[in-house]
Amino acid sequence: MMTVTYTARVANARFCGFSKLLLAWKGSIYKVLYKEFLAFFAMYTAISITYRFFLPQNQKRYFEKLAIYCNHYASLIPMSFVLGFYVTLVVNRWWNQYTSIPLPDRLMCVLSGGLQGADERGRLLRRTMMRYTSLSALLILRSVSTAVFKRFPTMDHVVEAGFMTREERKKFEGLHSPYNKYWIPCVWFTNLAAVARCEGRIKDDHTLMLLLEELNKFRGKCGMLFHYDMISVPLVYTQVVTLAVYSFFLVCLIGRQFLDPNQGYVGHDLDLYVPIFTLLQFFFYAGWLKVAEQLINPFGEDDDDFETNWLIDRNFQVSMMAVDEMYGDLPMMERDRYWNDSNPRPPYTAATLFVLRKPSFQGSTFDMAIPKEEMHFQPLEEIAENTEESVSRHPNMALFNRLLNAAPSHAGFMSGALRRTSAQLQRLYHSPSIDRCVSDDDDSESCKIGKGGSLPSGLGQDTQSTVCSFREEKSARVPLLEIQFGAEQVKPGGHFDISQVEEDNESNGSGIEDAHWKIEENPKTEVASSVTRLPPPPQHLTETRPASTLPLTFYHPSRYPFHTTSDSSLVHCRSQPVVSHHKALSAIPNSPVGQHSMSFLNVPSLESQRFRSVSMGSELTGT
Repeated sequence: MMTVTYTARVANARFCGFSKLLLAWKGSIYKVLYKEFLAFFAMYTAISITYRFFLPQNQKRYFEKLAIYCNHYASLIPMSFVLGFYVTLVVNRWWNQYTSIPLPDRLMCVLSGGLQGADERGRLLRRTMMRYTSLSALLILRSVSTAVFKRFPTMDHVVEAGFMTREERKKFEGLHSPYNKYWIPCVWFTNLAAVARCEGRIKDDHTLMLLLEELNKFRGKCGMLFHYDMISVPLVYTQVVTLAVYSFFLVCLIGRQFLDPNQGYVGHDLDLYVPIFTLLQFFFYAGWLKVAEQLINPFGEDDDDFETNWLIDRNFQVSMMAVDEMYGDLPMMERDRYWNDSNPRPPYTAATLFVLRKPSFQGSTFDMAIPKEEMHFQPLEEIAENTEESVSRHPNMALFNRLLNAAPSHAGFMSGALRRTSAQLQRLYHSPSIDRCVSDDDDSESCKIGKGGSLPSGLGQDTQSTVCSFREEKSARVPLLEIQFGAEQVKPGGHFDISQVEEDNESNGSGIEDAHWKIEENPKTEVASSVTRLPPPPQHLTETRPASTLPLTFYHPSRYPFHTTSDSSLVHCRSQPVVSHHKALSAIPNSPVGQHSMSFLNVPSLESQRFRSVSMGSELTGT
């Protein structure tokens, strides 16, 4: 019997498309269930006739109470739950068994291309090896399928069918083993492959390994079929489901009877002779159980069981043709009809011409509509300003994060000074004297620190200038400029001896944080004279570079004069990007000598061609 195939009949969904399938008999639920259905209906009818015509009145009353009791407690049997899980398990197992059927297609392709030789010896090797694989599949299917066993009941039938020679049968039966010996032809295959490799017909070890891998996959599927046949669904599960279904409908034979309406029982107002919905329920639940009974072993002779004999014939014929007749048989190569066509379009028939009218799919957003005013590109400067406004509530922390990002590493010379600067910024951030931020030139780039302002984005620029002003105010915190710097050796000319600091660091083992600066104080020096000592900026200062990739260093401290004032504290701070040193100096107002004093912290780059500087100025107001 052939498997019932109806996929072509339901290829297109149409009105009453599946209703035509209900009339099919082969492989249908009617063919499987009609005997059980007739038996159930006959028993129900017999009980109903006995109740109506043969029982006396007192026994009728007793039967009516029994029927109400059975109908009430029949719902306690979990039919849907038990049957649902059981059928799902069986269907999954059924499909996995089909995918485990060994097919020789992959193996025959590797064998045809890997084992060379158009002579009789090469042909004999290829055909014999392919016959061994077909023999192994036949032996395993013969042990699990009733249809195959009926076709090949003894080994004489296998020899007569041509899958095994008489010498091979003697060798096969001479190997004594209490277990299934389907794997012996696979071992013969590997031995022949080793012989072909020694003869040079298999060119390299890689081809031999590929051939043996495909053989192992083929043998593994044979083993899976054997294990599926040996390991069934647990018997207790099958028994539970079967008992649940049959006990439920045995109870329904009594509980679903129509009782005398004159007795006034609840739910028994009508007296129908045929229990339509009870029969439908039996049809569905019992049919569900029959589906599981048919699929639990698909190697039988039911209508929907696997066509194992057809598979044996197909696999043997195809594999032999692939390794023998098709070996080295190639059609002559020639140019295809679209050789000079850059856009080949295969033709359509009149039945499929409607496909050309459909537009090609370009993507789900291809037809998306966007307003015209939202299609214009926006300048990056405006986007940067909007970004700065979003972080305007914590400008000091933004400056602090920017300085941290500018640090090259924690192990360099700048790490100690940068951590010292970070601590000072944190002290300034927590200082109660911060109240406002004033721009020198009323530029929109400036922001109010501590009042919800924002710092301009200067991460892509080469210079960042920050001017901090102080006013007289008594504070419990130590002002920034009251921090004393210890004296260290300064070379003549006011230059800071970095080498001495490095030697001290190496001797003390405490890092650059223990290094002190010696600042050459000259009260008569004006701010302008300090500014003139700043080195000229490089020619490529305007070249942008991420701040995180710029190493920092200090020049000698004589360029950073600090005028300490004990009664000064931070009033306002302005941060703006500066493109060149000249622009940075022009943004800082000059003050008379003795009344105002400016201090700068210039941080250029260690690289000779790249430059990065941060200028921090403190405006001190005299008392």
